Amino acid sequence: MQQDQRTLLAVLAHPDDETFGTGGTLALYARRGVAVHLVCATRGEVGDVDAKHMKGYDTVAELRESELRCAAGILGLAGVHFLNYRDSGMPGSPDNSHPLALAAQPVDKVAGEVAHYIRLLRPQVLITFDPIGGYRHPDHIAIHNATVRAFEMLRDGEAPADELPLYVPQKFYFSTMPRGFIRVVVRLMRLVGRDPSHFGKNKDIDITSLAEVDFPINARIDYRPVSRIKDEASACHASQGGDNGLSIGNSLRRLFFSSEMYMRAYPPPVPGKTERDLFDGIG
Repeated sequence: MQQDQRTLLAVLAHPDDETFGTGGTLALYARRGVAVHLVCATRGEVGDVDAKHMKGYDTVAELRESELRCAAGILGLAGVHFLNYRDSGMPGSPDNSHPLALAAQPVDKVAGEVAHYIRLLRPQVLITFDPIGGYRHPDHIAIHNATVRAFEMLRDGEAPADELPLYVPQKFYFSTMPRGFIRVVVRLMRLVGRDPSHFGKNKDIDITSLAEVDFPINARIDYRPVSRIKDEASACHASQGGDNGLSIGNSLRRLFFSSEMYMRAYPPPVPGKTERDLFDGIG
């Protein structure tokens, strides 16, 4: 890798996280010539998949990996790197305690693997989930904790057992969601007689609790120049509903929601400043 190559590394949990949560950001920087890499901790084995999507695949993991590689190609990712853990399922699921489940692993073990990729790829900018993993998915929280720990290890000079030189990213961000929008969704659901504490395909997401957590937004990335690319990458994740409503739903999203939000973990954010570029201040 060239010494002057700008590099961004996103450390996430499942196939589709890269697109649904940060796809606009990743596509935007890839189009700007940044080497954008993804570390994905699992292959989404526990996700519910309609039988129609399984044609040609022996396992859900094979399908989900294929969908991810499709999306990665469209987003323009320079590399996809798997940690090879198992999807842990939602909170309280028996899958949480599977011996290979990401959420069941010691934090330092996973952190050492994340640190390896940071040292290998040498990103100036590092991205992962916010402290509650967006919507409290055990894997999202686990990979957040592991990435934070990896950053701390490298910052403190703790080297995992390989010969790569120590390296610390210049900037570290947590992807997060605007709470004002979530509060509006809660109110609208109640108005139409739906229970916002049982949201989602499996009714296992409590968005009322998410609306109560208010993380600061220190960076706002406008991805309108690549919004159609994000739409196309989303369609790759057909088993997760990414191909639904491409014409109407995504047109509305492009009109009203065309930014992805981040809180800055390192260096400490400047009070009152909202960054428009994650590489702001990096030479």
